Amino acid sequence: MPSKSPGEKMGPWRKAPPSMVALFDEVLPGAPEVERRKMFGYPAGFANGHMFMGLFQEHLVLRLDTADREAFLRLPEAQQFEPMPGRPMREYVMATPSMLEDTDELRPWIKRSLGFVLSLPPKEAKAKAAKPKTAKPKAAKTETAKTGTPKTKAAKTETAKAKTTKAKTTEAKTTKK
Repeated sequence: MPSKSPGEKMGPWRKAPPSMVALFDEVLPGAPEVERRKMFGYPAGFANGHMFMGLFQEHLVLRLDTADREAFLRLPEAQQFEPMPGRPMREYVMATPSMLEDTDELRPWIKRSLGFVLSLPPKEAKAKAAKPKTAKPKAAKTETAKTGTPKTKAAKTETAKAKTTKAKTTEAKTTKK
């Protein structure tokens, strides 16, 4: 009986079990072009800027070309990866339960997955968006009930200005007398 699609019951995403993370690290190729990153909080393998394998909850996901994907999906218990109901990821499949138990069965598919993304043109790294130089103004907070002092810098500045103005007014009145 095929296992359920990871997105069959749409609820909060679960962390990958530590045993799956350990398995992922064990089978991730050590080739120089392979980079381990996180994708949506899960470990993932990248090459040329493309993800070729990763974890999603308790599933190991592989990206395969059309011919390999068709061959893979003919295997017992093989499924296309569908993180949410009705939203399959076209090039991705989930490793079968038997592959998760026997890494010798899994490794050739990982090799095909890596070979596929290495055949793709390298993805250009996205430039990180520059942070704005000015911070958004914060809404002024009311004074605290206990101390009666303002909480924000802007409010503190206003209070300081008011005190200075009051002191100058009082000083001016005192010197006139």
